[in-house]
Amino acid sequence: MARTRLALLGPPGAGKGTQAKRIVEAYGLLHLSTGDILRDEVARGTDLGVSARSFMDRGELVPDDLIVDMIRGRIESAASGFLLDGFPRTAPQAEALEGISSLDVVISIDLPRDEVVKRLTARRVCVDCGQIYNLAFRPPSNPETCDACGGRLIQRDDDKEDVIQNRYDVYKASTAPLIAFYRARGLLEEVDGMMGSDGVFERIQELLAG
Repeated sequence: MARTRLALLGPPGAGKGTQAKRIVEAYGLLHLSTGDILRDEVARGTDLGVSARSFMDRGELVPDDLIVDMIRGRIESAASGFLLDGFPRTAPQAEALEGISSLDVVISIDLPRDEVVKRLTARRVCVDCGQIYNLAFRPPSNPETCDACGGRLIQRDDDKEDVIQNRYDVYKASTAPLIAFYRARGLLEEVDGMMGSDGVFERIQELLAG
């Protein structure tokens, strides 16, 4: 029986977004991205959205209990299963999630620091149309200009090496307790992100087959 209630973890540059999209399409799961949910609640002006916005406007993190309440309603309506993306981020959030729904598996895509830096420093974005390229894996015909519209390609500030090194450290420090939490419960499955997108997806399919 397929495992259809899962959470996906991975450092910046691990291809988590790509894998989440492929999993959701292949298995008909509800994709629960906390960033998307938060923006939706705020845009619709729900009670939860109004409360969350008050924290965001002050530059503060939205409290766990609000995030959990937003997730709760969506999980309860996910009849065919769900994929959690960006939640839980901490062990307390994971404990709160257990009060809403159990998980079948937690998949962590592992990628070493040097590969994260290599992938993200090679990323370029068109200033005009927003098209994203990667000089290492998906290069444009000309490294200076966009194939789609001819616009200028730039490296974003958050794709510079010192910023990426810091993002990696923050991810590792914040995720370590979460990984330990799920490993202790026998739910954690680690996947080698160096296998490439197709290899990672094939391994995930094996894990979801149970």
